[in-house]
Amino acid sequence: MADKTEEAGGVHFPFPFTPYAIQKDFMAALYQVLEAGKIGIFESPTGTGKSLSLICGALSWLRDFEQKKQEEEERLLEAGADPLNNGKDQAPCPPPSCQQSPGSPRATGEPDWVTQFVQKKEERDLVDRLKRQEDEETERLLRLSRAMLAAGTGPEQLACGEDELVLAEYESDEERVSASGVDVDEDDLEEEHVTKIYYCSRTHSQLAQFVHEVQKSPFGKDTRLVSLGSRQNLCVNEDVRKLGSVQLINDRCVELQRSKHEKKSVAEEEKPGRRRRLEPRATCPFYSHKQLQLLRDEVLLEVKDIEQLVALGKEARACPYYGSRFAIPAAQLVVLPYQILLHAAARQAAGIRLQGQVVVIDEAHNLIDTITGIHSVEVSGSQLCQAHSQLLQYTERYGKRLKAKNLMYIKQILYVLEKFVTVLGGNVKQSPNTQSLSQAGTELKTVSDFLFQSQIDNINLFKVKRYCEKSMVSRKLFGFTERYGAVLAPSREQPKLSGFQHFLQSLQPGVTAAPAAPAEEGEDRAPRPASPLMHIEGFLAALTTANQDGRVILSRQGSLSQSSLKFLLLNPAVHFAQVVKECRAVVLAGGTMQPVSDFREQLLACAGVEAERVVEFSCGHVIPADNILPLVICSGPSNQQLEFTYQKRELPQMMDETGRILCNLCNVVPGGVVCFFPSYAYQRQVHAHWDKSGLLARLAVRKKIFQEPQRVNQVEQVLLEYSRCIQHCGQAGGMVTGALMFSVVGGKMSEGINFSDNLGRCVVMVGMPFPSIRSAELQEKMAYLDQTLPRAPGQVPPGKALVENLCMKAVNQSIGRAIRHQKDFASIVLLDQRYARPPILAKLPAWIRDRVQVKATFGPAFAALRKFHREKSGSS
Repeated sequence: MADKTEEAGGVHFPFPFTPYAIQKDFMAALYQVLEAGKIGIFESPTGTGKSLSLICGALSWLRDFEQKKQEEEERLLEAGADPLNNGKDQAPCPPPSCQQSPGSPRATGEPDWVTQFVQKKEERDLVDRLKRQEDEETERLLRLSRAMLAAGTGPEQLACGEDELVLAEYESDEERVSASGVDVDEDDLEEEHVTKIYYCSRTHSQLAQFVHEVQKSPFGKDTRLVSLGSRQNLCVNEDVRKLGSVQLINDRCVELQRSKHEKKSVAEEEKPGRRRRLEPRATCPFYSHKQLQLLRDEVLLEVKDIEQLVALGKEARACPYYGSRFAIPAAQLVVLPYQILLHAAARQAAGIRLQGQVVVIDEAHNLIDTITGIHSVEVSGSQLCQAHSQLLQYTERYGKRLKAKNLMYIKQILYVLEKFVTVLGGNVKQSPNTQSLSQAGTELKTVSDFLFQSQIDNINLFKVKRYCEKSMVSRKLFGFTERYGAVLAPSREQPKLSGFQHFLQSLQPGVTAAPAAPAEEGEDRAPRPASPLMHIEGFLAALTTANQDGRVILSRQGSLSQSSLKFLLLNPAVHFAQVVKECRAVVLAGGTMQPVSDFREQLLACAGVEAERVVEFSCGHVIPADNILPLVICSGPSNQQLEFTYQKRELPQMMDETGRILCNLCNVVPGGVVCFFPSYAYQRQVHAHWDKSGLLARLAVRKKIFQEPQRVNQVEQVLLEYSRCIQHCGQAGGMVTGALMFSVVGGKMSEGINFSDNLGRCVVMVGMPFPSIRSAELQEKMAYLDQTLPRAPGQVPPGKALVENLCMKAVNQSIGRAIRHQKDFASIVLLDQRYARPPILAKLPAWIRDRVQVKATFGPAFAALRKFHREKSGSS
């Protein structure tokens, strides 16, 4: 169909077809949010064309913005002004809070410059005192390291290729006269970033689908779009790709770029009188500046998804990972995963600048959990012991070749690892698998209390973190363990001789028990896990978070190997604040955004966003009102009250009543019925009870029964068989009228799965999936919210509201699996009388909430269901 131009709110929106009225409203509201620089929370149910509304609304605004900017530049040129220097010759107008004349007295009677000078001097004095203490500690450690070097003999001869495992001389930032990047050539000029829209979503498949929508839209031929992804998705160097682990691929790629820069200094190393320290290293053949520039131009020429970008990179022998990043400054639309946008270090590495830009976060219903997950890290006792063992053996092997500063930092890391194991109740000198802990249980600490208890409060973790990043010590350690892996296996018992002594023996001629040799080139093997130190670096970085924003959970579980340390982020707003502060506008969009109070209170208000800047938009569904029947059923056929609390849901009579309800539903609902349980454990318990009582056999008379698999790789096959069964039953007739799928809230089928048409004619929610109140993490989060968020009179405490919101977000995602397009129809059955409470009903999506019927008894509910499906099946 030919493209159409629709007008809404006085703005012309190109659209591939005549849009729904709700799509016009969506685009108009989106346009106003971007124009006014607001934070928008947009809810548009699945099947209402949300992606196209986002594309056409946002790109229409960008079109008008660029046109206005061009007109303004032309006007300035005609007036004889230089648009590039506009305003630079004039003093900028200070904000109202700063519009006092210099030297004007403040309320204290002092001129403001005097007050500022005194404050600055006090701050400088404090910093100087702290720096002196730190310098004294550093000097002490350096003296120890030099003494270690002086006490030993000269370094031993290295085997072929081992020089790459030795750490290069480390210079801290204070010692560098000028810092140079690793990922980009020093000759590169900084390119201006045009105003753009950053669109991010949860998965690569969702991003690819969005790009395809852009390609089909009226903006497909004229938009400069670039897709960003991880090295794992974009790397075309097979030698790097086969490493498997994301962390290993990242580190190897950066190391190859560093090698490229180090080649420039090889001549310096080979000057007369100098001992050449390193052999020239391999560089990536796909990292050519000229080819990357050509690839960048190709990327911006035509809209491409990730797969097309990789194919183009292979053809051009240029790296798609860096080529796509080179294209960011000139791009109008940048498509990227959550993880890149929501992590400051990842944004910086990608070359993303948010100042004055627009960010659209799609599938944002789980945004808070995503930010929390990205910045929460857990390390096991086994990983801590393994990292300590490997690093100690690395130091024994190469210590005499390392400079004093490297030895100082390695000594600090070893000390930190040892203290982490000690605080769990273990000993780094023993195998973690054989160490039984005297204490068991979970303990929560503030960051500062944990550092103090671990006796590492005197270690500057910021400097250790910086050292790990710049020296790539974990990458060197991984190379070392790859070369001599057998002596470093964490579970291997080595009585009498240490691992390093075995290692030394293996280097002597005539020794029969040598360690396993490095893997041969091209040898097939499973993806290798990153070294434990790589993972621990993330935990160390998390410990630099402000004390009030996180907690450390010490989990002692019998043996040291099963015990763990976990950093739990309590305040996701601390990482989102920079996004909302720098961006011109931010849009959070999703099919089910209710309840939105979490976004307003936990994320936006805590990030410093004023309530007036937040705009909410929620549209109805495109389906006719009579195509959906949402029911709250409070009691079953035998008048058993339905309240699936932890205390009552395991009662035999409650499980029997649930089975009777399902039997009745399966008699009147055609096609597929999807039944969600609050947990895998409860679903298994109910299934076993029904199997024993014979109720499962009664259900099987009308519906073939399927269960959600626990393995991800089995989901597609189960869905395929479920779909084929429903299709066959619809054609063959007979007693079996379809299929019944037992699923779990928060499981593999509660999000991202499409149960449209006959696949989901009825969705049943058994009980309310409240998170476990016994969870230490949840209790800490509730306590944190109760302490930090204001409580309005008459409202539930913020902690309790969190539990209800987590429950209802899960419910909304699950019931949203049905009704996927305009002509679809389905019934939604909520089995629990607590759903009838007004505060709970208010958390349902508006298009369901406005049509829900509460049935106190089962008879009227069953009659309504039978009538609904009889009419709909007859008219479909």
